[in-house]
Amino acid sequence: MSLQSNAVIGVVGAGTMGAGIAQVAAAAGHTVKLLDVREGAAAAAHASIATALSGLVSKGRMDEAQRSALLSRITPVTKLADFSDAALVVEVIVENLEAKQVLLRELEQHVTSHAILASNTSSISITAIANGLQHPERVVGMHFFNPVPLMKLVEVVSGAETQQSYADAVFDLAQAWGKTAVHAKSTPGFIVNRIARPFYAETLQLLQEQAATPAHIDLAMRSVGFRMGPCELMDLIGHDINYAVTNSVFDANYGDKRYQPSLVQKALLDGGRLGRKVGKGFYEGVPVPLALQSPTGPAVTIKVMGNVPLLMRFMEIAKLRGAEVSHDADADWQGLLIDQTECHLCDGRTAVQLSFERGHANCAVIDWPVFTDKSDALPLAYAPSLDATQRSQIEATLQHAGIQPVVMRDVSGLLVARTIAMLINEAADAVWQGVCSEQAADQAMKLGTNYPAGPFEWLQQIGAVSVSQLLEHLFMMYRSERYRISPLLHQRYWQELAN
Repeated sequence: MSLQSNAVIGVVGAGTMGAGIAQVAAAAGHTVKLLDVREGAAAAAHASIATALSGLVSKGRMDEAQRSALLSRITPVTKLADFSDAALVVEVIVENLEAKQVLLRELEQHVTSHAILASNTSSISITAIANGLQHPERVVGMHFFNPVPLMKLVEVVSGAETQQSYADAVFDLAQAWGKTAVHAKSTPGFIVNRIARPFYAETLQLLQEQAATPAHIDLAMRSVGFRMGPCELMDLIGHDINYAVTNSVFDANYGDKRYQPSLVQKALLDGGRLGRKVGKGFYEGVPVPLALQSPTGPAVTIKVMGNVPLLMRFMEIAKLRGAEVSHDADADWQGLLIDQTECHLCDGRTAVQLSFERGHANCAVIDWPVFTDKSDALPLAYAPSLDATQRSQIEATLQHAGIQPVVMRDVSGLLVARTIAMLINEAADAVWQGVCSEQAADQAMKLGTNYPAGPFEWLQQIGAVSVSQLLEHLFMMYRSERYRISPLLHQRYWQELAN
């Protein structure tokens, strides 16, 4: 089964996503038929595409002849019978199972027996959508990301009845359209919407515990390479949409605590704070990033204790920025020693717990410095016994190294560590359950959500032992199955210890 460049492509639904898919298909040389039940919507989408392409012409990315040729390949149509010669029809209608089933059952009466029927659904089961069709084996998920012409990822989703040759044909077609395709099994959330849940969920949990402010959380997460922090991203997506996706994944997994919706986000919805589209969410309007503060005192030498990769990277960056750094590779603990204060690398234990266990009043915990050359913030927490003078010395020393301390409440896992560990754990479960491959998980999260690294790339950098220990301490703190360790990660833990 293959889809050649001369294959006719049908698109049902002429909204933003449908118009984007039509544009991409036409740009690859296909004849595209675009249908929408709303009168005039398909013609309006064609006009919108024309306007977008004019912008490309003005920027020199396309000439007028190419623009005209592309537009000529897109034809608005008025009825499903117009798809009789289509090799592939992609539905991009409302996210409602019954509506999609009704459409595909009617569509099946008008297309050839080998035409592929694809759904752009982001969360509805492909198996359920195909149920009741004469040929359920040809139904494939083809999940694009918005804006379609720019976003590279396409999740190719196979339901229980999907024939592999059809999924492979859609995969190859997406690649031919200049996209990066990844195979996924039809499970709740597919790849991206499933693995991404902890990015929002851990922040919402920390806000419920009053561990940090939205502005400080966003500052810290941007510092490790995320383009947007979780709070500003939820504001941009819309809390109604983000909350609905979370509920969908939660319900589809029979109430698994790992996907539990948040009371914090529900309160925003109840108050009408839906995000940027209404001018208020976590922030009023568009957030203004926090400015980095200047040092308020002199710096002292930072002594790096231990030799885990995260600390070695921290030491490298701090030295490049002119900080005075020494190193004790044989220390019996991992972290930073600043003016006799032990700043332990986060492993899920709190600063107050470490202070008791080590019999050392001067204890703090620093978050995972998953740093890039541009990183400029680091969450940390203090044991209650650490006095104001010692705290000020730590903060001033970090500021002299070009790193803004983000002081949090003394909670297990802090922010970056618990978020990345949970992203890794969720990806490990997805692979263990056959939803996708490790490579697909990494590609999907980098291309579909613009993450700075894939979950298995982080696992390689941080190590299964460190990730597992942190999750175990989170589990001990919360006694919640939310922090249960994936069997795949458990396996990697023992393999790492053996080596």
